Amino acid sequence: MKPRLLISIAFILSLFALIACSDKQAEPTATVITAAISTATAAPQPTITPTIPSPTATPKPAPAKVRFMAGFKPQADLPFVAAYVAKEKGFFAEQGLDVEISHAYQGEHLRLLLANEIDITTANADAVIRNRAATQAPIKAIALIGQRSEQAYAVLKDSGINSPKDFEGKTVGYRTAATPDYLAMLKLTGTDRSKIKEVPATFDPRLLTEKKVDVYPVFLSNEPFILKQIGFDVKTFAGADYGVPTLGLTYIVKEDTLVTKREVYQRFLKAAMKGLYYAQNNIYEAIDITLLYAKDANREQQNFLMISEMDRAVTSDTLKNGLGWMTQEQWGRLNDSLLQFNAVATQVPTNVFYDDSLIKSIYKDGKLIWP
Repeated sequence: MKPRLLISIAFILSLFALIACSDKQAEPTATVITAAISTATAAPQPTITPTIPSPTATPKPAPAKVRFMAGFKPQADLPFVAAYVAKEKGFFAEQGLDVEISHAYQGEHLRLLLANEIDITTANADAVIRNRAATQAPIKAIALIGQRSEQAYAVLKDSGINSPKDFEGKTVGYRTAATPDYLAMLKLTGTDRSKIKEVPATFDPRLLTEKKVDVYPVFLSNEPFILKQIGFDVKTFAGADYGVPTLGLTYIVKEDTLVTKREVYQRFLKAAMKGLYYAQNNIYEAIDITLLYAKDANREQQNFLMISEMDRAVTSDTLKNGLGWMTQEQWGRLNDSLLQFNAVATQVPTNVFYDDSLIKSIYKDGKLIWP
C-alpha cells in the first residue's frame, strides 16, 4: 500500500473518533449552578453557566487640542524653539496635548487670539502693556521668556561712538518712533536729545554701512549677524545695559480662557519649558528641529539668533526659580517707564498684564515638575 493511501485512511479514522467524542457532554469549565431536584424521578435540570465579562482596558482620553501661533515667521526665537522641540521630542504628547503650530506673517496673531481662533501666541512685554492700556485687550502673559529686550542701537565699530552720550551731533535712525527704551537710555546717560538728528529708518542695515545714519536700530539677535556677514563689525547699545527696565517675548493667552483652559495651559507651559531646557542643553539638535519649520533658513543665522536670545532668557531669578519666571517688580518697572515716556497714556494696574500662577505651579525649588 502506498504511503499517501495509508495517511488518508489514518486521517479518516481520526475523524470518526472526533465525531464519537462530540456526542459526549463536555466537562464544564465555569461554575455550574444546578437547580434542586425534588424527587429521584424528576426530569434532569439544565445547567446554567454564568457569563463572565472579559476585562477591558480603560480608554485613554483623547489629547487636548491646543492651537499655538508663533508671532512671526518660523525661526529660532526662543518661545518658538520651545514649542518646536516640545512637539518633535514628544513632550506635548506626554502632557496629553495635541499642539498645532502655526506662524503669523502679517501681525495677525493678536487678532486671531481675540477671535478665539488660536489659544496661545507670543508678544513682546511692552506690546502686552500697550494693548491693555490703549484698547483694554483682554490678554495676559503667562510666561516671560525674554528677561531683557532684544532692541538695541548699533554703530560701526570704528565710528568713535562709545556711549549713548556720543550720539550727540550724530544721525540716529528709528523705526516708527523714538522708543521708550531709547528715550530712557538718553536720560539715564545725560544725553542731550536736542543735539541728535533723528530720522526714520527702514529694515535695511546698509543704511548704517553706507553712512546714511550713524546709529541704527537693531534686534540683537538679527542685524548684528547680517552686518557681520557683509563684512562690518558693530558695537551695540541696549537700554538694559544702562539700567532701563526692558522685557522681551512672552507667551500670552486670552483672559477668559485662562480660567476655562487653565489646566491645559499649565500642561502646555510645562512641556514648552522642558523643550526650552532641552534646547539649552542640545543647541545643535534644537537648530535641526527649528529647520524642520524654518525650511529655507540659514543654519548659522538661526544658531546666532537662538544663542543671542538664550543669553537674555537667563538671569539670577530664572537660575533660582526656572526659565520663564516673572515678577510683579519687573512688570511694574516696565509699566512705569512706558508711562513716563508717553508710550501709554494712562496708568494701568500691573497685575492686569500678567498671571504668574501657572509658571509658578510647574516648578518646585527651581526644578521643572515632570511629568
